[in-house]
Amino acid sequence: MPVAFDTLRFAETLKISGFSDEQAKGLSEAILKAQEVGVASLVTVEDMIRIESRLNERMTKIEGELTLIKWMMGIMLAGVISLVMKAFFMH
Repeated sequence: MPVAFDTLRFAETLKISGFSDEQAKGLSEAILKAQEVGVASLVTVEDMIRIESRLNERMTKIEGELTLIKWMMGIMLAGVISLVMKAFFMH
C-alpha cells in the first residue's frame, strides 16, 4: 500500500523556498525512491500471522522433544538409583 507523494507539488514548494529547479526535482525523486523502498520493506499483518504460525509449530515440536527428554532423564535416574541401591543393599 504505497503512500501518495506528489513530487511536482513538493518540487514547486522547494523552488518557492529557494531551491533550484534541479535541486528540487532531485530531492523529490530521492524522497520518492526512499519511500518506495521503505514501503516495500514493511511487514504486513499477513506476514506476522505467517511468522506466528511457524513459531507456534516450532514451539510445539520443541515442547514434545523436551517432554521426551524429561522421560528419558527420569528413566536414567531410576536406573542409576536402582544400581546404587543394588550396590549398597544387596550384599
